[in-house]
Amino acid sequence: MLSSLLTIAALHWAILLIPGFNFVLIGQLAAGGSRRAALAAVVGMTTGTLAWALLAVAGVGAVFTAHPALRQAAQVAGGLYLLYLAWELLRGSGAVPVADSASMGARQALRAGFVTSALNPKIALFYGSVFATALPAQPSAWHVAAAVAMVYANSWLWHGFLAFALSQAGVQRAYLRHCRLLTRCSALLVGAFGLRLIATAVQELRAR
Repeated sequence: MLSSLLTIAALHWAILLIPGFNFVLIGQLAAGGSRRAALAAVVGMTTGTLAWALLAVAGVGAVFTAHPALRQAAQVAGGLYLLYLAWELLRGSGAVPVADSASMGARQALRAGFVTSALNPKIALFYGSVFATALPAQPSAWHVAAAVAMVYANSWLWHGFLAFALSQAGVQRAYLRHCRLLTRCSALLVGAFGLRLIATAVQELRAR
């Protein structure tokens, strides 16, 4: 049991440490002066992570593999939502005062964190493949529960750490000096993540 959990943990941390949309969103909120909103986004992200981990255990990853159209539809929806967030960032980057750069409230941040995780079916495929590879053929209920709880805790540890680290006064001062530029860069990154999701789904459809 311990060896399989360690394998899952190692694979999960390898993915967590790769900067992605979650890093951009937390950094934008935390460095912009709103640790509360950043932590709310973390709650949303980790809730989405937990939901996908539970669904992966239930076999949804296998369903996405058998019916790729469902996964592709979810990818397109997730990509469109990221493009919407990127547009909102760009629209506000020139008008939001430097002292109020973190304009997203806690409720909005929680929703953004959850929706972007919920609309990313690659999370389900990742958990499904990792659980299928690392867990024994017939794991006990406790073994499965421990695996799900561990990836949930890992997600909380990493994203919570980012929220606190990036909301330190020195980081915030550096952010506020270059608020508009960094907001535009964040918008471009978020938009790039969204376009990549959509482009991947379109390429898969064309290859069929």
